[in-house]
Amino acid sequence: MKVFFVTLGCKVNQYESEAMQKLFEAAGYVQAEEISDADVVVVNTCTVTAVSSQKSRQMIRRAAGANQNSIVAVVGCYAQSEPEVVAAIDGVDVVVGTKDRTRIVELVEAALSKREKIFQVGTVDEIHDFEELPHAPQRTRAFLKIEDGCNNFCSYCIIPFVRGRVRSRSLESIRGECLKLHAAGFKEIVLTGIHVGAYGRDFGGKISLVDAVKTVLDAANPLRLRLGSIEPIELTDELIALIKSDERICNHVHLPLQSGSDEILKAMHRPYTTKNFAELTARLVDEISEISIGTDLIVGFPGETDENFSETLEFIQSQPFAKIHVFPYSARAGTVAATLPNQIPSSTKKLRAGLALEISRDKSKIFAERLIGRTVEIIAETSTDGLVDGLTKNYVRVYVLDENIPLGEVVRVRVEKIFRDGVIGKLWR
Repeated sequence: MKVFFVTLGCKVNQYESEAMQKLFEAAGYVQAEEISDADVVVVNTCTVTAVSSQKSRQMIRRAAGANQNSIVAVVGCYAQSEPEVVAAIDGVDVVVGTKDRTRIVELVEAALSKREKIFQVGTVDEIHDFEELPHAPQRTRAFLKIEDGCNNFCSYCIIPFVRGRVRSRSLESIRGECLKLHAAGFKEIVLTGIHVGAYGRDFGGKISLVDAVKTVLDAANPLRLRLGSIEPIELTDELIALIKSDERICNHVHLPLQSGSDEILKAMHRPYTTKNFAELTARLVDEISEISIGTDLIVGFPGETDENFSETLEFIQSQPFAKIHVFPYSARAGTVAATLPNQIPSSTKKLRAGLALEISRDKSKIFAERLIGRTVEIIAETSTDGLVDGLTKNYVRVYVLDENIPLGEVVRVRVEKIFRDGVIGKLWR
């Protein structure tokens, strides 16, 4: 039996798809090369925006039409948010939300044997514990999920309603997976979760993200440990000190800003001001050598005036960002923001996104240009037509033309010039 996975959305979804793939392999399934060749197609969905939900529906229909004889299982956030809509799509056989993914093989095989639709979607209020999934990374960088759920309830975000509240993985479980990653030889581990900075909050404050980081460093001893996105208010003094003191922790952080206007931040229910944010980034640049700071930005939030947007452009221009992910606001049914007055026209959002992206491109180029003429270290991540690429510790993508470099190998590259989304250079031995 052949299984094919389609994964939409974030790194957490990628991790969960890899884990479900492991479950199918343990049951004797093999991976199909093409969706049309699969006996089972699993679509792991996203619903973070209205556009994400639309893409999920399109992919479900495509999967259902690729092979009339295959079983189509739909899992994840969109399945959790609109299970009846998913179940009504012709050709869908199994619907699973954001729990019970450990039962995916059992549910698929029930659909195979009974030839009837299996519906396994409860409410997020029923989810109280971190769901342990067996994991086998399929990339040179190993994602390590340490947390699920979110407690923030930002006014634009549906995720707490489809993922539930924060549920942290036990340190013992983290240690166990790290020992396996160490034995498998992974050189870089990326901590991931929905609300990583809140790790340990559901354990009564007895442990925190710092404890999880120390556990990974001790058990896996990676060449690099990269932190996932962390809310600005959760980058604590202790965590900053740890990043500064341990060379294995990458000098790269992703701090979602969302807006450079305090008025809009308040409407978004974001728990900080631009002053708080600027003080944090200034401290990081001052204390951590050559740190790369990435961020997320939403433009065209309901009620965002031209003045608010001008404040945002001025603020992001003033900040030491190496990368800005820009998202035009997408109204998501079920959120507070979707009901707000003064929704912004699509044409205005598109224009504002373009202006913010210009700043992002300029900042990324300026940051990358610092590497020209220098020798940097990367872990070979992908190879296409003899062109190998990987990331520096501070998250600049480096390309090198050498088809003989094995993936996963640590290589040194002498950087020559800007190239694509990063830089390119020659192998330095």
